[in-house]
Amino acid sequence: MKLRRPDESSASSHRVDVSWNGLSESAVGRPLAGEAVAGAERGDSFEAMAEPVQTAFSRTRFECPGDPEEAPLDLADFPGCRAESISREEMGDYDGRVEYWEARTETAVIVREPTTRFHEQPSQRLARLAERIAASRGSPIETFGTTDLVRYDSGGERKVLMQADQILYLHPLEYDVWERDVDIDSRERPEIVLEVDYSTDVRRRKLWIYEAWGFPEVWVDVPDARSPSRPKSRVSGLTIHVLHDGRFREASSSRAFPGWTAEEIHRALNEPSTSEETLTVLRRVGRALGAAEGMGPDDDPWLRSERAEGREEGRAEGLAEGRAEMLKAVVGILEARGIAASPGLTGRLAMLDDLRADELIQAARTCSIESEFLALLTAKPPQSD
Repeated sequence: MKLRRPDESSASSHRVDVSWNGLSESAVGRPLAGEAVAGAERGDSFEAMAEPVQTAFSRTRFECPGDPEEAPLDLADFPGCRAESISREEMGDYDGRVEYWEARTETAVIVREPTTRFHEQPSQRLARLAERIAASRGSPIETFGTTDLVRYDSGGERKVLMQADQILYLHPLEYDVWERDVDIDSRERPEIVLEVDYSTDVRRRKLWIYEAWGFPEVWVDVPDARSPSRPKSRVSGLTIHVLHDGRFREASSSRAFPGWTAEEIHRALNEPSTSEETLTVLRRVGRALGAAEGMGPDDDPWLRSERAEGREEGRAEGLAEGRAEMLKAVVGILEARGIAASPGLTGRLAMLDDLRADELIQAARTCSIESEFLALLTAKPPQSD
């Protein structure tokens, strides 16, 4: 089944042909309804949704040239999803998750399976990993989860909307990233987009749209945890797509996070807890980013305070260890002079922390027995009249 492009006559009359695995209906500025949606909700397109994709761009790249926003909407391009009619007005207040929504048919594409921790772990983990990299670099990285990515029409109305599983801004202070959604025609596009294909396959349509929208880097992670509906041919792993001359190319490592490989990222997103190996990689990546920008861990407020506290603790520990060694030397002087030292003497001396080393050594050299040694140390100087 191939995507079919609207002919000139339908385009001129603003009629859009929507195909759902052979079922089609023309729509003129109204929600997709009737047989097409009913068929999709019955699962008529299940086989088309489940069939494996042999190459990363088998449908979108070679069979569907041109603007993906103008291609007929086909549910087979969204494996693991169903269609739902949501008007433009309803979409303005809609707070659920959608893979894709378009105004021309007022149709939303929504994931069939319920949200599970297997789907959520990679995106939530990425946010925490980014924080560690940011700390090592010395400047913040912001993550915003499933924020709406929107193309607006000339009238300022939503035309197309997609949601990713995670978006990252590596330099948020340089942009106004605090709007309600992301206008993809503005300069505030995220540097990293993560899509988690637990029960879906973004390669058929969404990846094509990300490419057309000029997103610089998209990660597609297929989790180690397997969805019952995932084709057996779809193996776990992470693929990095970087934009080059307007087209996505697969890369072995990230462009935004130099040196962070697809294999390392996938392991970090899917391991039960963050391993020492992953922490080493995060420090390496963060330090490399920081070096390129003339920054480092001491430029991060949290790490700076932690390091200062650690240095202070280390200094105190060093002083304590040095004093303990000095007290042992004092006891050694007594024993070298033939004066027996009781087992608890070192502990009693440790409590006299206001005495200097020279005072302790002088008393050890002049006393004749331990009790005299202690008396010399605790004797108060005579009070003046």
